[in-house]
Amino acid sequence: MKSEIITVAIVEDDAGIRRSLEWLLKSSAEFSCIASCKNVEEALRLLPKAAPQVILMDINLPDRSGIECTARIKELLPSVQVVMITVYGDTEKVFNALRAGASGYILKRTAPERILQAIREVHAGGVPMSSEIARKVLGAFREPAPAPAEEQNLSRREQEVLELLSQGCPNKEIADKLSISIETVTWHLRHIYTKLHVRSRTQAALKFLSHRKGA
Repeated sequence: MKSEIITVAIVEDDAGIRRSLEWLLKSSAEFSCIASCKNVEEALRLLPKAAPQVILMDINLPDRSGIECTARIKELLPSVQVVMITVYGDTEKVFNALRAGASGYILKRTAPERILQAIREVHAGGVPMSSEIARKVLGAFREPAPAPAEEQNLSRREQEVLELLSQGCPNKEIADKLSISIETVTWHLRHIYTKLHVRSRTQAALKFLSHRKGA
């Protein structure tokens, strides 16, 4: 059975890096690079029509921030998965990107195969991060805090789904672990988003982890 081709767009101002990412995507039959943009203006003009499944987004763009671009793109294409791919590893930029709607964050020095794996992971519902970034994210959650009122309104099953989601599990894995259907997982996620006042699985995980003691 032929596997699904994942459509990908690139938003990167450095022409050399942009060409390298294009070449990397074209080197694998799993992916199709359907758009390549050098700035936010071009991205906002081309990507809503191209409707990629995954976007590789740089942060430091010449006209506006890639974080701002991510927030705008998520308004126009709510289902698109955005992976920040940048030289910046500081915690503030990581969290700002995730709050804007990004679903992954990897560094440009990451090995090419890991970049492709990040695209696969985010397309499957995961939250890919470079190990260095993941350690910083976990480190920011080491201090416990009381659960917010809206989280206390979650049912026991919704809490179980949210716990697995925060561990980076895609919907299929959550369904398998809880012995429920993928459709039921999706149904629970809709209720979780409403109760937590969030718009994405990444924002839900961030809200949950910010009130839990880190590992």
